[in-house]
Amino acid sequence: MPRPAHPASAPLPARGSNQVGVRQYNERVVLQAIRQHGALPKAELARLTHLSAQAVSLIIDRLLAEDLVTKQAPVRGGRVGQPSVPIALNPDGAFAVGIKVGRRSMDALLVDFTGAVRMRHSTPYAWPDPQQLFADVGRDVQRLQAHLSTLGPGLAERLQGVGVAAPFFLGGWQTLLGMPEAQARQWQHLDMAACMQDTTDLPVHFVKDTSAACVAELVAGVGRSVRSFLYVFVDTFIGGGLVLDSRLHAGRHGNGGAVGSLPLHIQPDSAHTTGVPPQLLSVASLQNLEQAFEQAGLDPTAAYDDRALLADWAPHSQAWLAQTARGIAMAANVTASLLDIDGVIVDGSFSRSLHSLLTQQVQQALNQYHWEGIYRPDIIAGTIGSDARALGGALMPLYANFAPDREVFLKLEA
Repeated sequence: MPRPAHPASAPLPARGSNQVGVRQYNERVVLQAIRQHGALPKAELARLTHLSAQAVSLIIDRLLAEDLVTKQAPVRGGRVGQPSVPIALNPDGAFAVGIKVGRRSMDALLVDFTGAVRMRHSTPYAWPDPQQLFADVGRDVQRLQAHLSTLGPGLAERLQGVGVAAPFFLGGWQTLLGMPEAQARQWQHLDMAACMQDTTDLPVHFVKDTSAACVAELVAGVGRSVRSFLYVFVDTFIGGGLVLDSRLHAGRHGNGGAVGSLPLHIQPDSAHTTGVPPQLLSVASLQNLEQAFEQAGLDPTAAYDDRALLADWAPHSQAWLAQTARGIAMAANVTASLLDIDGVIVDGSFSRSLHSLLTQQVQQALNQYHWEGIYRPDIIAGTIGSDARALGGALMPLYANFAPDREVFLKLEA
């Protein structure tokens, strides 16, 4: 069935007000417009935000004084009239730290006001130990703060906070990971957000890891141009997020888009068989590729880099690709049936070569499903990669302090 044409532009999520008493809100609306669209002249900012030209001019003057924006070189659009001066975000206007707590490693990023990564640290481990992990986080945040002080005077004071992206059930599925039961048990009754706050004096924002990755794609990646999509992120365990009408949809318990927990088939007839259907994460995660390499006497960490497609590793990678593509295609079909999405964005913490092959095979695997009565979603390659979760975490304090809406991630007019 042909997909109906999308509207020419998405609805404007935040409009400025010309009434008195909303100065900070209007400043945030202008900053959001620049963040989403890039450098813009004042006239275009007034059009997008529905503020008067005078109000935008006053706001830009204040933002320039606060070093949050900069003026770019004038651009002459025609022979008549004054050239326009694009206003851009100042990369040094504000900073944030993003922390990704994974099942195999912890990453710490220093991110500037434009979302660019200025510095990173990574700590690998076989599985996360709470005491060691929180010590490592505190150490890395201090390192990034110290590095920021060396970049220029006063920049350390512009650090807005720490955004932590981590799984909700870090001690879950310990059998698949080979994590000792005693260590997994430590995570069951641990308040990770509170423990993270104890590592630093900066404000700490906590978000589910795959939701953070989805936010990064929505705000800084190809997700800007897709109105409703399922986001699939392949890491040690496969997971995802859900965006509906340009909003991250977390759900009541924060598990919206948790594709890893999808059953692989219907429940068997209990009168004749026992057990429950396995979940998608049990066959379509990088942990499965690690195991295949290890059983073949190969380095399992090659699952995360370019070695995965070299001669010794390639046969195992090809088998994993076929199985994982079928699983993601199933998730795409189920989601499209329920939610009528525009696309499925696929990304992960593996090499870009493996990523490209997986995206192609998911597209091919969709051919094995019936699409009568529903619209087939586009399969789209994600653009952020392994930094997605930490970057999404870093966006949390930046949005809390500079976006007009602190609760959700929205997009302005196309």
